[in-house]
Amino acid sequence: MRVRRFHAAFTLVELAAVVVIIALLAAMAMPHFAGALARSRADAAAGRVRLDLLHAQERARAMSTSVWVVFDVARGLYQLQGVPDLDRPGSTYEVRLVNQPYLATLVSADFGGDATVIFNGYGDPDSGGTMVLRVGDETRTVTLDAQTGRAGVQ
Repeated sequence: MRVRRFHAAFTLVELAAVVVIIALLAAMAMPHFAGALARSRADAAAGRVRLDLLHAQERARAMSTSVWVVFDVARGLYQLQGVPDLDRPGSTYEVRLVNQPYLATLVSADFGGDATVIFNGYGDPDSGGTMVLRVGDETRTVTLDAQTGRAGVQ
């Protein structure tokens, strides 16, 4: 007596149907993923600016000297002048928001009429102001209080 053995397998039609379904699900998910990625990058960039403003304030207080935070809107970066870069000793601390991981556009920076805020030796800012950045459709505003020097994100 002969026994027939059948090997279970997918047909080419079944495989093609699964690939089409996966492609449709991926196409539907991409806009949500892109939006979530833009929100995450905008939050990270704004958080970095806020923390660097705090760092500049604390550094000015600790060293009893002025620390300048200079925003360069055209180049999409800012520098903490008077603060050394941890990765490049001998260089000024610089953050390029246009590069990875943020990929943000620096829309504007206005601190009392210019794009610079100066923390004196007591950690007091010379003026308050705002800095606006954008990633995709997401916009974040970092504000600096003129009295306290506290930075916040909106």
